[in-house]
Order: sequence, then C-alpha cells, then structure tokens
Amino acid sequence: MDTVDLLLHPVRLRVVHAMSGGRTLTTSQLCALLPDVSKATVYRHVGVLADHGLLEIAGEQRVRGTVERRYRLRRERAAIDADTAASVPVEDHRQVFAVAMATLLSEFNAYLDRPGAAPAADLVGYRQHAMWLSRDELTEMIGEMRDVLVRRIANEPSPQRTRYLISPIMFPSEESPTAGDEE
Repeated sequence: MDTVDLLLHPVRLRVVHAMSGGRTLTTSQLCALLPDVSKATVYRHVGVLADHGLLEIAGEQRVRGTVERRYRLRRERAAIDADTAASVPVEDHRQVFAVAMATLLSEFNAYLDRPGAAPAADLVGYRQHAMWLSRDELTEMIGEMRDVLVRRIANEPSPQRTRYLISPIMFPSEESPTAGDEE
C-alpha cells in the first residue's frame, strides 16, 4: 500500500494529524483525541500505519501486564510529494477530496463536541474568497502561503500552544474567460 492509499482513509488521516508536530503518543492517548472513533478502529489503523512505516515505535513500557507502545510520526513517509500528487488520475481526485472533506468534517465535529468549545474565542475560521488570479499570481500566492505555514509547521507542542488544523483548498471555480467573451 503506497502513501496515497494509506492516507485515503479518514481515520488514518486523523491519526496522522494527531501525531503531527513531533508528538509521541500511545494508542490510548490517540483514542482520547479521537473520541468519536471506536478504540478497535483506532488500534487497527495505528497498526496499519505502523506496519507501512508511517508511524514508528518511539518507546515501550509495561502497563498492567501488557506492553504499551509510544508512536511517532515519520513525517517524510507521511508526505505526498508533488510528483505523486500530479500522478493521481483526474477521476480519483473526487475520492481524494471526499476523504479530505470527511476528515475535516470529523475533526470539526469532534472540536464542537468538546466541552467548552468556543468557536469565536478560539478564532475558528472557515471563510471562502473568490479571487481572479493569473497563473503567475496564483503561484506567487501559493508560495507566500507555503512560506507562512512552513515557518510554523515544525512547532512542537507546548503549554502555550493549541494544535490547529489548517486546510487551504484552492481550485478554479469557473473557466477563464476567453478573448472572445471579453468586451
């Protein structure tokens, strides 16, 4: 199973999100972070991710007669490079996008279900903006957004930080007007 196939499951994608930022977590801790997913499902998908090298064992300890493993995300294995993304057939993008949206919806619902969820106080945002951009302007904007995200994506957990899920989505919502359509 390649990385794209591994990440084309909402629970596995949520596990990857939860493990980001240099965290090491046990499966029990992951279950607490994904309370809307059954423990058996979390354990199964952690096993799949570990078997395929996206998670590695960061340590083990005996707890009440069983071995408890702490896992760490192998970021380089959980990333989909530009060439791989470009090789996804157009007809498969519906499925890829559906998994991304299902994951996003699950994450957002889990947030809203937490006691004390306060979208305004937590600066939750889900705005959409329609923009007219040339290919060069779009490329420049993507670079600027990437620069902003990359500066912070390696931040590690701390008492002063809250983990946010940021999901930029861009696609042309209309075809470009042709020269014959312009007046």
